[in-house]
Amino acid sequence: MAPLDQTRKASRQTASGDRGFAARLLAWYDAHHRDLPWRVTPGAFARGVRADPYRVWMSEVMLQQTTVEAVKAYFRNFVEKWPTVEALAAAPAEDVMKAWAGLGYYSRARNLKACADLVALRGGGFPDTEAGLRELPGIGAYTAAAIAAIAFDRPAAVVDGNVERVMTRLYSVETPLSEAKAEIRALVEKLVPLARPGDFAQAMMDLGATICTPKRPRCMLCPVREGCSAILSGDPERFPVRLPKDDKPLRRGAAFVAERDDGAILLRKRPDKGLLGGMTEVPTTGWTARIDGATTADAALFPAAWRRVGQIGHVFTHFALELDVFHAQVKGDAPAGHFWSLAHEISGEALPTVMKKVIEAAIPGATKKRRPQ
Repeated sequence: MAPLDQTRKASRQTASGDRGFAARLLAWYDAHHRDLPWRVTPGAFARGVRADPYRVWMSEVMLQQTTVEAVKAYFRNFVEKWPTVEALAAAPAEDVMKAWAGLGYYSRARNLKACADLVALRGGGFPDTEAGLRELPGIGAYTAAAIAAIAFDRPAAVVDGNVERVMTRLYSVETPLSEAKAEIRALVEKLVPLARPGDFAQAMMDLGATICTPKRPRCMLCPVREGCSAILSGDPERFPVRLPKDDKPLRRGAAFVAERDDGAILLRKRPDKGLLGGMTEVPTTGWTARIDGATTADAALFPAAWRRVGQIGHVFTHFALELDVFHAQVKGDAPAGHFWSLAHEISGEALPTVMKKVIEAAIPGATKKRRPQ
């Protein structure tokens, strides 16, 4: 057996059988945990202080493929507006979508509302097991495990992107990340302690976010560096192993910003299902993830003195989009299925980021918060 293979084998045996792993990690977490608005302090369960399942659930849904820093303000806004799951269930869906605008992945907002509706209907209590949580709208394997561990202190294997990175380095997992999900989960399951599993889950996340980072990991400060196979190999940044990325297709289209004399902008609501479902937009041509839309002023919803003011780009999960932006001053009533949003109301509309870019290209500052005239 080659020396490097021997090192990896020894590391696997050491880490997976190391009962001190959780103790070292939790001691580090007690001293260096991140202070986040949805968390309780380390060791809270032992003191009889429980995390609010509603806040844990909301934070985990918001954090899916979004950074912690981006989520903080949204989370605070949501819990101020709707401090309980019953309050969120009673809120109009349109208000929830408006509050979500800018977080992306808008199907999560629709599922958030649907889940709140169901939990409130059942009495307001979240299930305390992974199986029960997975029956709720929008809660998959990861979110169910996170809520079960953090809110109910269940010994669940919580595996997000940070944890994947930690585990692939700890064990030098050679399987490409896209194919290694089950393998990584099985490795985490061996390390989850019966005592303080919620803190353990959050400690693993914090370790990946602050120490075992994608670039330039701070290995000398890592509390579990002993027995880490990637450190022994001398190349921790090689993990996780990834397959080459396919180039994203580029789609094109046009967007039309119609502005009234009083500064109102013409908007419409997108269909509830599909890309950006239920969000608000200016009229655009028929681009989708699969086809291009027209890119000229001739394709506008109605004739006007349309003037091309620029082009914006936006990257979705599976494709990139370029929109030629046209602007015109218009008069009259809104066409069927459309509405005028006054200048001081624009910032509160459920505009996805791509539409904010479009409007800003035509009318700089239009999506910023304004006072009523």
